[in-house]
Amino acid sequence: MSADRLADVIAAIDAANARDPHTVEVGGKREPAELVYGRRMSARLDRIASDASEPLRIAVHGQHIERWTSPRKRYPDGRGGYLRWRRDLQGFHAKRVGEIMAANGYDADAIARVGALIRKERLKSDAEAQAIEDVACLVFLEHYLDDFMKKTERDKLAGILAKTWNKMSAAGHEQARALTLPATVTALLEEGLARSR
Repeated sequence: MSADRLADVIAAIDAANARDPHTVEVGGKREPAELVYGRRMSARLDRIASDASEPLRIAVHGQHIERWTSPRKRYPDGRGGYLRWRRDLQGFHAKRVGEIMAANGYDADAIARVGALIRKERLKSDAEAQAIEDVACLVFLEHYLDDFMKKTERDKLAGILAKTWNKMSAAGHEQARALTLPATVTALLEEGLARSR
């Protein structure tokens, strides 16, 4: 594996995500949402694991590739529909990133490894799969929680925060504690965790 090939794959993922019609504001300008998400994921990974492997770097950057092409509303309401949507998305993301990797000369083993990481297989027993989960949770807490709180009822939010916390490793918890989060978030998290015990 080479740095040039890695850079080419990251650039191709960014090019795909730059087509996202949904935008978010960053530094006073609108940018494609999934392009921003991929960059935030990679930046967080660099902060917590600067020595991350090449497959982990690719999986983290590409785990939401072209996510807008499969909206949640295409699936039934309720938990079952949500879980099916998430599972199908993971398969789609793994396939798309695998196609980009193949076009850049990666072999089948490397592509399979990245696919397994994107699908978060063996989450609690594979340290790299757990690292993706930690990074995703931290990016959510740091960048997306404020908007999420505005559209989610308080009781439901407490449960979601507890589930997010429980997905993370001890190292992830340490990173989360270092974030500057409103006191209301800490209170809601404690409430959710107490309920889940």
